Amino acid sequence: MKKRAVQPILGTIFRKIAPRIGAKVIVEPKWKIVGQVTFRNGKRRYFRYSSSDLNPLGASSIAQDKDYANFFMKRMGYPTVRGEAFLSDDWAKMLGSRRNRNAAFRFAKKLGLPVIVKPNSGSQGGNVQLVHSPNELRKGLRTIFKRDRVALVQKYVSGRDYRIVVLDDKIISAYERIPLNVTGDGHSTIARLLQKKQKTFIASSRDTQLKADDPRIRTKLRHQGLSLTSVLKTGAKVFLLDNANLSTGGDSVEVKRIHPEFAKLAIKLTKDMGLRLCGVDLMVEGTLEEKPKKFWVLEVNAAPGLDHYARSGKAQEKIVEEIYLKVLKSLEY
Repeated sequence: MKKRAVQPILGTIFRKIAPRIGAKVIVEPKWKIVGQVTFRNGKRRYFRYSSSDLNPLGASSIAQDKDYANFFMKRMGYPTVRGEAFLSDDWAKMLGSRRNRNAAFRFAKKLGLPVIVKPNSGSQGGNVQLVHSPNELRKGLRTIFKRDRVALVQKYVSGRDYRIVVLDDKIISAYERIPLNVTGDGHSTIARLLQKKQKTFIASSRDTQLKADDPRIRTKLRHQGLSLTSVLKTGAKVFLLDNANLSTGGDSVEVKRIHPEFAKLAIKLTKDMGLRLCGVDLMVEGTLEEKPKKFWVLEVNAAPGLDHYARSGKAQEKIVEEIYLKVLKSLEY
């Protein structure tokens, strides 16, 4: 599946909606990932990828580090997922730390397999994996440490995966995230169903690239007694990844109504983390519409990129335009 070059959506949408409030947007023409917004009052603001001047630097930096963010959220009483950070062997040796790969194995054993392993500073679900054995943990850590010095090992929790996007004192978006999946037609292999899904993404202008050779997919299938050559019965749905990020092929379902206690929590958490714009990711037993019972804060995101959500359909694109219009207005003051 050939990868296509896709530009970040923030600059494109800012240029489209800026005239509605009398603002002007300049995007650097070579790479098209940074830009400047000039408002009617003469104030200038800047953006890069999905990040803008809306959030303070320190708070944004902490939000990008999952372990640090979890530390502060836990200290403030938010229900976080139990986990710890571990260093690549080289990095641990350089820092004189014992929190190396072996320590990660000991902690995983203490938590009890399966556990989640993920890059500490990663985004969009890259290299996130549910591992069921020491060998899978070894492979998962090796993959993470090729690009990141720090990995998280976390207790596995299950439920429905939601993202709530907060801007100041308001919820501006909420949707459920459903992991990459395919549905059988009685004659196509899972590999073929993946190819068909990619074609539907392309037809809808969604830029997500599905990777059938992702080892996480093979592992997930193996634990279900399946492989890429398996043929599913008509209507049978199979999940191919454990993370629900839209960037890895997940689907989104807009949430029309949020229980006031979930809304209050998301807004308060955003403020407590020193942010104005924040994506609050929750794992919920039940739904967002119901009164909270058991749930966990998975992450906070200071630059909740909505590219994949916007490209998942015309209705979602319109929603994202309205979200970014509110962001743009907030940047002016």
